[in-house]
Amino acid sequence: MPVPGDSFGIYVHWPFCAQKCPYCDFNSHVRHGGWDEARYLAAFRRELSHGAEKMGAPRRTVSSIFIGGGTPSLMQPETVAGILDHVAGLWTIEPDAEITLEANPGSAEASRFAGYRAAGVNRVSIGVQSLDDTELARLGRIHTAAEAKAAVALAAKTFDRFSFDLIYARPNQTAAAWRSELREALSFGARHISLYQLTIEPDTAYARLHAAGKLHIPEGGLARDLYVVTQELTGAAGLAAYEISNHAAPGEESRHNLLYWRYGEYLGVGPGAHGRLIVDGMRRATVEERDPERWLGLVERDGHGHTVDESLTQAEEADEMLLMGLRLAEGVDLDRLAAIGGLRPRASLLARLEAQGLIERSPALHPLSSSPSWRSHASHGRPGSIQASVGSPAGDLGLAPTEQTDFDSIRGCLGPGLAPAGSARPTLGRIRATAEGRFVLNEIVLQIASAFEPAASVEPVPADAHF
Repeated sequence: MPVPGDSFGIYVHWPFCAQKCPYCDFNSHVRHGGWDEARYLAAFRRELSHGAEKMGAPRRTVSSIFIGGGTPSLMQPETVAGILDHVAGLWTIEPDAEITLEANPGSAEASRFAGYRAAGVNRVSIGVQSLDDTELARLGRIHTAAEAKAAVALAAKTFDRFSFDLIYARPNQTAAAWRSELREALSFGARHISLYQLTIEPDTAYARLHAAGKLHIPEGGLARDLYVVTQELTGAAGLAAYEISNHAAPGEESRHNLLYWRYGEYLGVGPGAHGRLIVDGMRRATVEERDPERWLGLVERDGHGHTVDESLTQAEEADEMLLMGLRLAEGVDLDRLAAIGGLRPRASLLARLEAQGLIERSPALHPLSSSPSWRSHASHGRPGSIQASVGSPAGDLGLAPTEQTDFDSIRGCLGPGLAPAGSARPTLGRIRATAEGRFVLNEIVLQIASAFEPAASVEPVPADAHF
């Protein structure tokens, strides 16, 4: 799944929702008086044009477009068509480009699916969140379980590709209840599903309830048990955990999200959107004004709504690439990390994390294996062997070593930045989190980022090295 060097993705943020969910910290806003959709469409077009002008010649290629929110399915299909048509006028769109729109399952929105398909959308991501009406009400969702199932069925008929989300580790949820709910969800036949453990985000209604002792979510051993159930059932259904919260059949991975996680380039437009583009040889980070009305005014005045537009340092790029890449089952290519950020993790720390069973390492020598089975190792380690605890201390996470992994599975994946097949030079290799490590991933990222050293001071892995 390589990403061509001249391609990039586009993220369009629609900021409005019918109701704010109590767990949500996304940039979403409720406007009971409605909004001027034609005016917002004009602003999206103008900011897209500004992005094209900034990127300059030559004309580049768009590999994916993701319309997220908020609730983009509140938009009229004509608005979506206006955005996509404008993109097509500014850049070349790959013939098989992935064009995703996030949707809520309310019946009125689901009825628009045919219109979105006609506008150019070829993939939808549906915010189901739960298949239980009582739980949906607790999550602040305004659709029912029946509406969610109907929306999934309609998506399967309308689009070649679709996905839906569920939230688990909800208050008072048991492993048995989650097992039953997830089994039902997997019976719908989706080839991509996103499964997120509920977390308490700052400045949300759930955060205030949690601080007051009125909301309790599964932690420690129970949270681990729920994670184990998730990996077990999705693995049995043939949906590999290619990313920490995303599961897919081979070839059904979200290409746009892979662009983020592989540290590719993307243009972000709309209130609160982020972007990462290489301009004049420097990776620039952009952040848009979060308030929809202020963003609208800025775009109408200046052509863009940037509140941040700055070049990243190499160290910042290394941190971002590590943070994003370790979420993936394929892990991080240390040669690309060194090329982009000029840094590599300290070998002694990697050895300790490997001994603890938190990461796996591979020399990733070329020519690469042609093994097609790398995804079968995406959930390496028996789920029952997970010994992690959310509260494990930073210095000693107390995890037992795991079995040795067959690294032909990793060498079989040609990610962006790897040398072409046929090159026999030794490389610094790849690292990835184990199943145990993914359960405490934030701590692993923190430790590795704190132990970066200049890449030039370390010799490449010798050709006969074996971990």
